[in-house]
Formats: sequence, C-alpha cells, structure tokens
Amino acid sequence: MKLAEFFEQFGRTVFEAPFAQGPSSEPPEVAEIRLAIHDQVRAGSYRSGGQRVFPSNVVHIRVRGIAESRAPLFTGKFFRAYFEQELRSHLDKNEIRYPEDLRVDVDVTSALPAPGEQWVQVEMETQDRAAAPRRAARLVVMEGRANAPEIALSKARTNIGRTVDVYRSEGLYRRNDLAFTADTEINRTVSREHAHIIHDRAAGEYRLFNDRWYNREEAQTPGPATWIVRDGLSHEVHRSARGTRLEPGDEIHFGKAVVRFQIK
Repeated sequence: MKLAEFFEQFGRTVFEAPFAQGPSSEPPEVAEIRLAIHDQVRAGSYRSGGQRVFPSNVVHIRVRGIAESRAPLFTGKFFRAYFEQELRSHLDKNEIRYPEDLRVDVDVTSALPAPGEQWVQVEMETQDRAAAPRRAARLVVMEGRANAPEIALSKARTNIGRTVDVYRSEGLYRRNDLAFTADTEINRTVSREHAHIIHDRAAGEYRLFNDRWYNREEAQTPGPATWIVRDGLSHEVHRSARGTRLEPGDEIHFGKAVVRFQIK
C-alpha cells in the first residue's frame, strides 16, 4: 500500500468516529478536505509573467463537529504534515509557484455547522516575514561565448538564453540578461528561452528554473537541457513551479554552455 493510500484509509477511519451526527449531515472525509484545499488554491492563485502563483504562505483548515476529547488528534503534527504535503504536491503538479515557508494550520471545534455552513472551511493569508539579507551573487561563463564573461545577479529575475531579445508573433516577448549570441557549436545547444534565476527574498536564496520545454518520449534527442554539477554529481533541473535552489560553486549547464554560480 502506498503511503498516500495509507493516509487516506487512516484518515477516513479517524474522521468517521469523532464527528457528531447531525440529523441531515454527513461527516467529511480526508478527500473532502483535500478538495476544499484545491478549490481555494485555484481561487487564490493568479497568473504572473506566464506562470501561476499562489501568494499565501499560511493555509488554515477549520473543521466543525469534532469532539473535544478527539481534537488533539486532528491538530497534532500528523494531519498538519499530511495536508501540507498534499497542498505542496498539488501546487507542484499544477506548476503553481508558492512561498517556501508555506504551512498548514488545522483548527477544530465541537460546534456543529449552522444551516448552510460547511463542515470544512479553508482560509488563506499572507503573514509578514522578515526578508533574509541578500547575498551578492554572479554567474561566470566557463564554456561558450556570451554577451558578457560574467554578470551580477542583482535583479529579482535574471534570464538566460540564446539571443538577447526573444520575439514572438505579438512582438518582443523576453530579454535575456546572459545571452550566448555567437554562432558556435556550443552556443547552438542553448535555447532562446533556456532558463531563468529568481532571488527568493523570504528565503534569501537563488533558484534556477528550466524554461526549455520538450517531450522526451516523442523527441529522439531531448534538445537543450539544463542541469547542475554539484560535488561531482549531475542533477537535472526539471521544469517546475519551485525551481532548484542554487549553492555556491554550482556548475550550471545550458546545453553545452557552462556557467559557475558564485556567492561573493
């Protein structure tokens, strides 16, 4: 049995017992809470820069009809961790970017819902968090010929690609800060919209995102890839809403072009 299936089965068993039985109400199950969370994610996310974003870093789950003697079971670490895992998995699956410090709180009450109220309510908020001090970073070109031998990562977002300006039918779509413009064998392995790096102010870290899209099953060759060599091991950077955290000394490969990530 998979871990998720175990959680599901266990959660249903736990939920059936403690709920007060109203004359016309059915006790909710884990699946119902999960659906309520997913509905709120869709309602609370928005599109920004071609990507969906879920800005809230706290999600409150409020459940009614729990006997006081059973309340600690629902507000303990088990269910908080389970629903947080479910929420993060849902966001990752749908490529929705979210705060690194996202957490889930579970609150219960023995009071039955009033007519028209839901057994389960999900609320979201963004709590203030002190931004970590920004550490100066840069990319140093090691393989390939770019428009600069190195660039400082001083912006919120830094784009990397084959050309400086990327045009689509509507006009200028994107401008790359680090561009491998020379017509060389190495540079030709870099995609026009290959990757970008975001500085996460809350976590005080830099994250690398793969912007190159390809279908591994249909294409004979995967095309320009993105990966990191760290401590002698290679780690592919997949397309995702969270990206991959960079560490000082990381060797970043954009196809055959290589840059080094350095922290000053």
